[in-house]
Parts: sequence; structure tokens; C-alpha cells
Amino acid sequence: MTTMQATLPASAPSTAKIWIGRIMGGLVILFMLMDSIFKFIVNEEVIKGTTELGFQVHHLPILGTLGLAATLLYIFPRTEILGAILLTGYWGGAIATHVRMDNPLFSHILFPVYLGILAWGALWIKNETLRKLILNRE
Repeated sequence: MTTMQATLPASAPSTAKIWIGRIMGGLVILFMLMDSIFKFIVNEEVIKGTTELGFQVHHLPILGTLGLAATLLYIFPRTEILGAILLTGYWGGAIATHVRMDNPLFSHILFPVYLGILAWGALWIKNETLRKLILNRE
């Protein structure tokens, strides 16, 4: 006699959760696209902000390219986890920069943390594979 093991169907997120995840991820995408694109449109405000953080003008295209590449990877479902990992590293550099500058904690130093919470929270809601990986379930 064989025993059959009943498996519960994977719980798919509700429509509301899916939309919450999309909005959370969308906010991250919009901010990062704006931030990256402005690094290519060099104007007085961008130069001032960059030099105040200790960077030089010739660093702008490098920072813009890194941010844009990671954001584009985050946009596409097949590469969203890689994009989130790269964005997390990018934001880690921003945190280090703000700590070095002795900027305010909640408005400057933790802002990249807020973006990370939104980015990873969106993936947590939308991506069952990520939840299984982190919770170590098969």
C-alpha cells in the first residue's frame, strides 16, 4: 500500500498584495531612473550636489551608468533579484558617503535603507521563489 502525500497549493499573493508590491517596486524604479538620468544631464545643481558629497564631475557618468544598469536589471522579472542585489550594493555606497559626510541620520543616511526596504519588500510580495529561498522551503 502506498501513501500519497497531500501537498498544499502554493499560496499566490492576492491582487491587493500584487498591486502593493508593484507600487513599492515602482517607487524604487522611478526614483532610481530619475537619479541615474540626472547624472547624465549635467547642470549646476547636479554638479553642486556631487561635489558637496566629495565626488568630482567626471564621476557622474560612472555613477549614472551603475545606477541605471542595476535599475534596468531590477525592472525585468527574470533579472529582478540580481538587480535588487546590485542596487543594494549601490545604496550601501550611498550610506557610506552620507556617514562620512556626517549627514543627518533619518533624512540622508537611512534614505537608501528605505529604498532597500521598498525594493526587497516588493520582491518578497511578488516573488514566491524568493520567499521559498529565504524561508528555506521546497
